[in-house]
Amino acid sequence: MPTLNQQFQSQGFLVLERFVPAKACDALMLWAEALTSDFDYKGHPSIFQTTDQSKSSDDYFLESGDQISFFFEKDAFDEKGELKQDLFHSLNKIGHALHDLDPMFASFSRSKEMRELAAELGLEDHVLIQSMMIFKHAKIGGKVDVHQDATFLYTEPQSCIGFWFALEDATIENGCMWAAAGGHKTSLRSRFQRKEGGGTEMQILDEQPYDINSMKPLEVPKGSCIVLHGLLPHYSLPNTSGKSRQAFAIHTIHRDAYYPESNWLRRERKSLKGFEQSAH
Repeated sequence: MPTLNQQFQSQGFLVLERFVPAKACDALMLWAEALTSDFDYKGHPSIFQTTDQSKSSDDYFLESGDQISFFFEKDAFDEKGELKQDLFHSLNKIGHALHDLDPMFASFSRSKEMRELAAELGLEDHVLIQSMMIFKHAKIGGKVDVHQDATFLYTEPQSCIGFWFALEDATIENGCMWAAAGGHKTSLRSRFQRKEGGGTEMQILDEQPYDINSMKPLEVPKGSCIVLHGLLPHYSLPNTSGKSRQAFAIHTIHRDAYYPESNWLRRERKSLKGFEQSAH
């Protein structure tokens, strides 16, 4: 019987069903909704979309690496710039330092179970660099284009590993993740980076198209954790159903890997902690 780490290295992802208790998922979702009540978006609504990343790269986005920041769905506003529905149900995500700045998210991210999983996967020398609360609300939750996480968290050598938690059931109807076993055994296609003089750009490293036809839906029940290799291409479709698909994601890198200053997400290197080190 292969170990979890052997399965991960072979597939490029792991599906751990019901890894987190349902009550912990509920608590995180309630707390995320409470956090939004203090957010005043007037004057700086930042929209997050993967179809045209450059439009998402305003100063609010680029300064969110060590903040708790709020991002809207691209269809959240009408032609007058007003929200079509309430604030919470207009949001795409919250990021990107929840795991360090908020006690509830820090506790979830650095649980005993997460420390044990990281050890089983040989990630004792990895540090948490990014976290996101992803809403994918009913009817408005947008698509996430096929991508590799290492595009956005580039290191030399490649070391990005992601942990994606289904806080609600993730199905084909409400926009579950799609990926192909072994899909990580490929090249890094692009790198999202800051441009000299401001703004961002997508640097193309390999023009080979992704093999989307080989990808399968990763439908998982509430509380499941999907571990993702940084080179694994994956995507999700819009949520056209009447059920939301909330998720929480953590991304890690090796503490000693080279992390270029040109990466979009900036953190003080000395502030990065592993799973065993709580920021509180």
